[in-house]
Order: sequence, then C-alpha cells, then structure tokens
Amino acid sequence: MKKPKNIYLTAGLVLTCLVLAVALVGIFWTPYAPTAMKFGRFQPPSFQHLFGTDNFGRDIFSRVLKGTGTTLGIAFSTVTLGALLGTVTGALTGYYGGWLDEALMRLNDALTAFPSFLLALLIVSLVGPGKKYSVVLALGLVFIPSFSRVMRTEFRALRGQNFVTGARLMGAGDARILAVHLLPNTLRTLLPAFTIGFNNAVLAEASLSFLGIGVTPPDASLGYMLAEAQGMLAAGPWYALFTGLTIVLLVFGIGLLGEGLQNHAGDT
Repeated sequence: MKKPKNIYLTAGLVLTCLVLAVALVGIFWTPYAPTAMKFGRFQPPSFQHLFGTDNFGRDIFSRVLKGTGTTLGIAFSTVTLGALLGTVTGALTGYYGGWLDEALMRLNDALTAFPSFLLALLIVSLVGPGKKYSVVLALGLVFIPSFSRVMRTEFRALRGQNFVTGARLMGAGDARILAVHLLPNTLRTLLPAFTIGFNNAVLAEASLSFLGIGVTPPDASLGYMLAEAQGMLAAGPWYALFTGLTIVLLVFGIGLLGEGLQNHAGDT
C-alpha cells in the first residue's frame, strides 16, 4: 500500500526555501541600498518600490530582503549554539548518569527556573544591547536546557541497546560509541527539535529587536522594522503589512517543516 504524502513536510520545505531564497538574494543584491534615504516618504507600493517606502524614504523591499537575512542568520547561529551545547550535556548525562547527570541536570534546572525571555533580556543587558553576538549568546544559552533534556532522554534509551554492547565488546571507547554509534541514531529527534528551536529563535530575535535591545540600525532586522512600523500604521500601513507577513511566512514555513519531520520520524 502506498504511503500518503507528508503534506506538512512538502509545504514547509516550499515556504522555508522561499524565505531562504529571499534571504540569500538580500545578501548579494537589493534593488536599492537598504539605508538610502533618497526617496519620497510613505510612497505606496508601486513598480518602482514594490513594498513602498518608509518615513525616512527608504525602500522597504530592500530592507525586507536585508532584514530577512539578518534574522535568519541570528536564529540559525542561536539554535546551533544551543543544540551543540545541549547535545553535549545531554549525551554526557544520558550516557554516564550518576553524579555527572545529577550535577548537570541541576544546572539545567537552574536555567529553566527563570522565564526564558527574561533570562535573554538579562544576558543581553549585561553583554551589551544592540549587538548581534550578544543576541546570539543570550538566546543560545536560553535554548541549551530544552536540547539537553531531549538528548538526555535519547542517549539514556539507546545506551543499553545491543549494538552499543557489541561496539563496546569490539573495543570501542566511550567517545567513539557516543559520536559514531549513538549520535546518528538521535538525529530523527534532534532535527525536529532543531526546527522548532529555530522557529522560536526567529520569534525571540524579532521580540528583542522589537523592544529595541536586539539588532539596531544601521543593520536591518525584521523585528526592529516591525517596531518602527508600529508608529506608522496610519501613514504607511504597508510597512507593517509586508514586514509582518515575512515573519509570518517564515515562522509558518518552519513550523510546518518541523511538524513534517516529526511525522516522517514517526512513520519510519
């Protein structure tokens, strides 16, 4: 019997690839300089300015292209940092257990005791607001506990399997067992968790920039642009419309991709 198509995965891939294409284009080319203030204020969408212009006479389409790349870059760096550190701590605690498990899990509990967004605000404030690396560091640390718990469960479930016992009898050391035999078998769980974390990172970066402590000018960020557009809804509603629509498509696409990966993992 033919398996039904994974619609979530297909739709998620299409939307995510569309937004990624926009981000890649924005890295190498924009119709106008994103910071150029040489056009008329609040010009509506037209063939010359597809998304119109803002209160400074900047081309919104060019800023959306550039801002999408900035937001995606920060989100990817954030989730990668959280996933790497979370996977390491989860692998160690899940594989070895004992006092190491107890110590690292108590540290993990301490991080989760604070509301994640407030913890990110605190870290950004300490490191220095308005800098990309401070946003990546703050959000990356916030994402460690979620990855750590997921991977700890996976490694604990796999460490007693026959293929692990066989590898140990063949003389494989702990490092080889963790990296070669166990880690690949956790990817079906890690990849969906990565997409969900990526989705949350996009929203978190946009929220920090919206509050004015994330990415700030002259860098273009979707969150900061949406904050700017808030005070211009009457004069130039297209600014908020197109910026917000880009964020919605990005989050929706990655959400569908994560759902599709989870369904695919359940079918295999």
